[in-house]
Amino acid sequence: MIREHRVVTHDMPSTEAKSGSNAGKIAVFLAIGVAIAAFFYFGLGRFLSLDALKDNRDALLSFTETHAAVAAALFVLTYVAVTGLSLPGAVILTLAGGFLFGFVWGTLFVNLGATTGATLAFLASRYLLSDWVERKFGKWLGPVQQGFTNNAFSYLLTLRLIPLFPFFVVNLVSGLTRMNVGTYVVATALGIIPGSFVYAYAGRQLGTINSLKDIASPGVIGAFVLLGLLALVPSLYKKWSGRPA
Repeated sequence: MIREHRVVTHDMPSTEAKSGSNAGKIAVFLAIGVAIAAFFYFGLGRFLSLDALKDNRDALLSFTETHAAVAAALFVLTYVAVTGLSLPGAVILTLAGGFLFGFVWGTLFVNLGATTGATLAFLASRYLLSDWVERKFGKWLGPVQQGFTNNAFSYLLTLRLIPLFPFFVVNLVSGLTRMNVGTYVVATALGIIPGSFVYAYAGRQLGTINSLKDIASPGVIGAFVLLGLLALVPSLYKKWSGRPA
């Protein structure tokens, strides 16, 4: 009887821990769903448009000049939220970063916000949304999974440099791979620098931009493609030389 009593009391903490973990996941999942629903229900996307940015540029610039630290913190947190929740508007935020903080600081703040948000999306995909991501983006999983298996760092760096897949899709699909978080963070932070710099620099000439197509010219896209192909060189070399990736 004593032995049976020990078995029961030993299993209880494990069951309770698992139940608590599931409850925590459900709570986080619901919080994400509510945040996304609120964004679209209240039409918050209208504030993340080129017209809205141009209409409010004087007020935004005045606030930034008066409260530089607060403005920078709010900007980064907003970028984290938009990227982490896979909401539209990251390009407009990048333009705003360049306009408000200059292309150097703007690129830095964009990189910090985008990398942090992308990492949160990656973790959410891995621990909370794996079933939904597989159903929604299953057609992309095969080639992406194979690429990550061969050389995770170079492959993710290439996906970040070349606008082949939407940024949020790469975030979510990456969470389904076996890539470790450190590799993901470094490859993301490095891979988004060129694009962030281009759009942040363009933000300094905000008044002359009438459409996002004015920025993403064929020459700029071609440069991103070239950088992405260069990032694949180590993987291709290992493959052709017969060395393991």
